[in-house]
Amino acid sequence: MSARPSATASAASVAAASAACADSSSAACEPLPVLGSDVLVPLVTGGEVTYAALDYAASAPALRRVWDDIAAYAPYYGSVHRGAGYLSQLSTDLFENSRKDVAAFLGCREDDQVVFTRSTTDSLNLLAAVAPRGTEVFVFETEHHASLLPWEQREDVTVRYLSAPRSPRQAVETLEKALAGRAKGPALVCVTGASNVTGELWPVRELAAAAHAHGARIVLDAAQLAPHHPVDIAEAGVDWVAFSGHKLYAPFGAGVLAGRADWLREARPYLAGGGASRKVTRRDDGGVDVEWHTTAARHEAGSPNVIGVYAIASACRALTEAGFEGLLARERQLIEKVRAGLAEVPEVRVLSLFGDDAPRVGVLSFVVEGWNSSHFAAALSAEYGIGVRDGLFCAHPLVRTLLDSEPDEPGECGAPEAAPGERSLNAIRVSFGAGTPDEHVERFVGAVKELVREGARWSYRTEDGRCVPDRG
Repeated sequence: MSARPSATASAASVAAASAACADSSSAACEPLPVLGSDVLVPLVTGGEVTYAALDYAASAPALRRVWDDIAAYAPYYGSVHRGAGYLSQLSTDLFENSRKDVAAFLGCREDDQVVFTRSTTDSLNLLAAVAPRGTEVFVFETEHHASLLPWEQREDVTVRYLSAPRSPRQAVETLEKALAGRAKGPALVCVTGASNVTGELWPVRELAAAAHAHGARIVLDAAQLAPHHPVDIAEAGVDWVAFSGHKLYAPFGAGVLAGRADWLREARPYLAGGGASRKVTRRDDGGVDVEWHTTAARHEAGSPNVIGVYAIASACRALTEAGFEGLLARERQLIEKVRAGLAEVPEVRVLSLFGDDAPRVGVLSFVVEGWNSSHFAAALSAEYGIGVRDGLFCAHPLVRTLLDSEPDEPGECGAPEAAPGERSLNAIRVSFGAGTPDEHVERFVGAVKELVREGARWSYRTEDGRCVPDRG
């Protein structure tokens, strides 16, 4: 039974982009088609401009290919698993084939499981829930909160927070030292593939080797890595990978935890309910006995998010067909444009753990001397139609380490968070990817230079803790 209704037009557009990027040195390499590329937004100074979406690290725009695949399937949407009708069988086939597509995208091993969740956060909370009693978890304090916090929900595991490394080599050395002193029993290392604050790539293979050398397992938070780089579980040597659809150009709220099956198979279900159970029988004492699935279904209770799952699978296929080699080459060009432009502004300081030359994905955070970060981000949006993010990016310990600041409330809009030479309290993040046109990053660089040189052209005020244009 076919489980992929036709969406040939969008597939052709991806193929065209792939052909243009086949030669990674080709100047003809074009961004992948995404939704929202032609949206006009109003400016407070008058007129409209095409919106420059430069907040990919939070949520990337949907690939046109993904949207068209979903639209082609939508009329055939039905219940998943156990339905006798044609649409139910087709939807079930599509759902399970999506699992195979994701496994192929991640280079899963033959006995790995692919569990569909709601997000990276949900995936890591699932892994935290199935970790054996007494597990020691090792996590760098530089992690996103999705990686930093789930382990605290278990009173029967021990969390070891590792200090912020200042080089990839130091990261490996810090982990090795911590693991050398660990107690006997199960252990798990949790590490990001690419920082959601600095964009810097972490030494995943080396960290995985160190973990395994000391009898520990390792989970890779690939939320920021998978949209930019190929991720191969076997090649990287990791035990699990977690990522989110909404950062992989696939909306509708689904995520993935993929990897070793034993902890998943042996633990109690993450959610108890229909779909997770194989058989439920009534006991003489009035209770029930439950036989749970040993497959991925064990942790997918309830009606699954088939639209979200299919969107992820579609994005995986689209990125694979486009070819990461060309996508990476083009992204490096965009990164260099942004870095070179910001380097021309003395008041701008780009944040980094590993140094300016560290390899990174299209994510950069910075502060501007004399500016409140919320004010600067608001001016980029209101006066230039550019969407970025400001704050601590759900990575509070890391950003405070990079800023050398203590927890505090940001200053009022229009007032700098710190006087020149003093420490900032928040940062600004610009992020981009496979769908970003050159004009967006060029407009961003030009806007930064103009704002620093001439100041904002509009007045702003604080409303509900956010900086917004003052419209009188």
